[in-house]
Amino acid sequence: MAEKRKPASQGLDTPRIAKRRLIPKIGVSQESFGRASEGFARFMGTPTFLVYMTLFCAIWLAWNSLAPAELQFDPKALNFTLLTLILSLQASYAAPLILLAENRSADRDRVSVESDRQRAERNLADTEFLTREVASLRIAMRDIATRDFMRSELRSLLEELEATREHEKPKPDH
Repeated sequence: MAEKRKPASQGLDTPRIAKRRLIPKIGVSQESFGRASEGFARFMGTPTFLVYMTLFCAIWLAWNSLAPAELQFDPKALNFTLLTLILSLQASYAAPLILLAENRSADRDRVSVESDRQRAERNLADTEFLTREVASLRIAMRDIATRDFMRSELRSLLEELEATREHEKPKPDH
């Protein structure tokens, strides 16, 4: 039997020809999708959503329980299979969207914490600088004559001059 040989074009030194994708790649902006998922997650956490879902299920159950059999689209006899599928589908989409929204929120929190940490470091450095400056000014002020010090020195000099003048005045002879 003759061996089948691979064509030379399929060797290791020949690049593969790219295959066409069966499913086209959809260009969705991650930021837009993220914002939409956050909005959806935010809406699902509101009383309004719970009221809407409760009304939807109540109307669905009432229609398929009380309407004539020929008008029921999800009969009670089949245990409301369609409603169960719809709620499962809604839950299967809601969970990943909520997780995506939480991840985006955690990313924002991480950036905010980092920004706060940097701001705190700058404030600490500024405070330490100002503390050193105030300390150096206090040290310098001890060597510089303050206004009160100058007044007290001038008073003492004035008193000395007055005392000297009194001693130098000739005393009247009696």
